[in-house]
Amino acid sequence: MITNTLQNVLHNINAAINRRVGDFITGQHVKLVAVTKNHPVSTIKQAVVAGVSSIGENRVQEALSKHPLLDQSLEWHLIGHLQTNKVRQAVPLFDLIHSVDSERLAVEINRVAQKSNKIQNVLIQVNVANEETKFGLPTEKTHEMARLISTLENLKLCGLMTIAPFYENAESARPIFREMYNLYKELALLNLPNTEIKWLSMGMTNDYTIAIEEGANLVRIGTAIFGNREY
Repeated sequence: MITNTLQNVLHNINAAINRRVGDFITGQHVKLVAVTKNHPVSTIKQAVVAGVSSIGENRVQEALSKHPLLDQSLEWHLIGHLQTNKVRQAVPLFDLIHSVDSERLAVEINRVAQKSNKIQNVLIQVNVANEETKFGLPTEKTHEMARLISTLENLKLCGLMTIAPFYENAESARPIFREMYNLYKELALLNLPNTEIKWLSMGMTNDYTIAIEEGANLVRIGTAIFGNREY
């Protein structure tokens, strides 16, 4: 079953890339991160056999319990909010942290990464729609945060992430994704030191094809691959 759902998602990704109008600095390849929150290790292993190589977790504790039981070549993404008291556990585990949204958090990740002798790849989470229920920086604070991160020796800023509001009609999210892409372009043009701006993380099961049409090159998909979560 997962083989079929995964192939369907990959087909939709390629179709969305082909529907793009114009050239995007995010390139023609889209990375798929399979969101495995609340799914058992046995299910994740099926997805890996089917071709998944990058997995996303929302919670550090859940990732810690799964990590030793899975293929060590997998790429791990933290896509949920990161509390500063969980940074010490998160840094050794995750290849990319998508959810940096405060100076305090950035400084703490850098401190732990220094102790671990690691350069931690991070994305800035932006709350483009200014939703009170979501984490993320307001758009106007993004450049300031990027400049701060560029001064932290053990962080490498790799791009931006957003979670669009849920709309019954995913087309309604298009302006959000378009604004994020423009913000990504601005960030790339800053040419800040210690940065490698290459990932625009936006789009989930409900809206990933629209996000890709608007320039996303990393999508975070759970339900379309695994079905509804087990609680």
